[in-house]
Amino acid sequence: MKRSVSSAGAMQDFAAEFVAALAHGASAATVIALSGELGAGKTTFTQAAAKALGVEETVNSPTFVIEKIYQLPLDSARGENKFSRLVHIDAYRLKAAGELYSLGWYELIADPSNLIIVEWPEHVAEAIPQNAHRIQIASEEGERRTIMYDR
Repeated sequence: MKRSVSSAGAMQDFAAEFVAALAHGASAATVIALSGELGAGKTTFTQAAAKALGVEETVNSPTFVIEKIYQLPLDSARGENKFSRLVHIDAYRLKAAGELYSLGWYELIADPSNLIIVEWPEHVAEAIPQNAHRIQIASEEGERRTIMYDR
């Protein structure tokens, strides 16, 4: 699918809609592989996804720490949440999937209550599951972005 957004606000709306439409993984984590050049909007997407899931703390790109894990609150109306943790990984500085494995990747991916967003998945391509949701963000003129994604 393809979508064009013209502002950071529109990117935030897209991220909230995308995350709301995700189904809970039955036997493994749900993974979003988020690609795009520097400044394309990968972190903006992740920040909006986190907000939509109820994360109240500041969400920054974990470029230097590689991974940040956020506990997700229960949905007050239902008393539950599709996911219990948001795992945000920035693989920009990683050279191979082996570095991701040393961060506990196998445990993270095995937990169906995790939603994992990986920025720069091409750096650890062999670790990204085949069924990952793939989003490619391309910068256009000004704040305009073209988003290519699957569901």
